[in-house]
Amino acid sequence: MTSETELIRAAFEAFNAGDVAACMALTSPDLIINLAELPEPRHGLEVWREGFEMMRRAFPDLQAHIEDIVADGDKVALRLRFRGTHSGEFLGIPATGRAIEYVSHEFYRIADGLIAEEWICSDLATLFRQIS
Repeated sequence: MTSETELIRAAFEAFNAGDVAACMALTSPDLIINLAELPEPRHGLEVWREGFEMMRRAFPDLQAHIEDIVADGDKVALRLRFRGTHSGEFLGIPATGRAIEYVSHEFYRIADGLIAEEWICSDLATLFRQIS
């Protein structure tokens, strides 16, 4: 990758295609995952893949649209809009068939040409209102 933003754009292209292998190829095996709703970070590609697969089962057509992207040094900041259909169970909520749309603010640290750390702050309240 020639730049941090190109790396992140490639990762989201792979995400939108549902290509878990391509996403993982762009990510450090020692990935640090910081989720706003969790008190401690999670670690590793396997944990990331489990989250990816959970989202794909619940929202198989989920797409992430980059609305803003800014890079400074080894960090990339994004404002994303996710859209999809609630077609499978999500955190105990059975499929509703409803369209969903929510915003996520995400930050990534790049090291050695790979995504090394992520901070995810998604508007889960909006998501849950749409499927409840």
